[in-house]
Amino acid sequence: MTTDYVPPRRIVPQAGPHLWTGEALSPADWMLPLGAGTAAEIESALATPGAPLARLSPLLGQVVERLGHGQGFALLRGLPCPAEPMALLGLLGSRLGRPAAVPAATGPWHTEPCDILLLLCREPTEIALLSAAALHNILLGSDRAALEVLYRPLPSGGDLALPVFAVSGGTFSARCDRAALDPAALGGALASLELVAAEPGLPLKLPLRPGDVLAVNPFLVWASRAPGLSALPLRATPSRLEGGPFAVLAAES
Repeated sequence: MTTDYVPPRRIVPQAGPHLWTGEALSPADWMLPLGAGTAAEIESALATPGAPLARLSPLLGQVVERLGHGQGFALLRGLPCPAEPMALLGLLGSRLGRPAAVPAATGPWHTEPCDILLLLCREPTEIALLSAAALHNILLGSDRAALEVLYRPLPSGGDLALPVFAVSGGTFSARCDRAALDPAALGGALASLELVAAEPGLPLKLPLRPGDVLAVNPFLVWASRAPGLSALPLRATPSRLEGGPFAVLAAES
C-alpha cells in the first residue's frame, strides 16, 4: 500500500508551541499536578466504575489541548503506582479517545500509529522527548537536501511508502520508524536526522516516577523507549490517521 501524498513545493520553517528545545523548557511547561482531590477521585473511580470524575475531566481537557495545539505532551503527576496499570490507563484513555490496536513497534522512538500515547511509569526511569518541529527546522538550515528526501514517500516496510515529515491541509506531522526505513534508500538523510537528534540541548530528558502518566502526541513529539512503562495508544478526533500521508497506517492496524 502506497500513499498519494505529494511533498510541498516549498518547505517552510515550523512555528508555534510544538517547536521547542529541551533546554528552554521548565517543569511548569509540561507538568499537570493532579492534586489530592483529583487523585482521590481517580482511585474511587478505579474501585467503583461509573463514579463521577468532576475534577478529572477539566484536567484531561488541558491534556487534549496541549497534545493537539501545544507542545505535544503533558505529564500527569500525583498518583501512586496502581496495582493494575492498564486499569488506570483505560480509565484515562476512555475520556481521551478510543483504544487503538496497533502492531508492536521497534526502534529508538515510539512510533505507534495513534493520536495519543499514554505511558504509565511503573518504576523509576528516564525518557527523552524530541520536538519533531525542532528537528525539522534545524535540518532546513543545516541540510536542506536531507530534509527534502525526508518529505518524500519512502520505503517503510512491506509495500508502505511514507514520508518522515509531512504537511497536509496545513497540519504538520512527523514519524520516523527507524526499524522499517532502509538507510540505503535515503542516502545520507537518515544519518543527518540522527545527528541532529543527538545535538545537546535539543532533547528533554524527563525523569519519571512510579505513578506518573506521560501523554504524548507521537506525530509531534518523538519519545524514546524506556523500561518500566505501560503503554496505551489511542485514536482521537480529529486524527492525523483519517487523512493525509499517514492515513494508510490506520488500515494497517
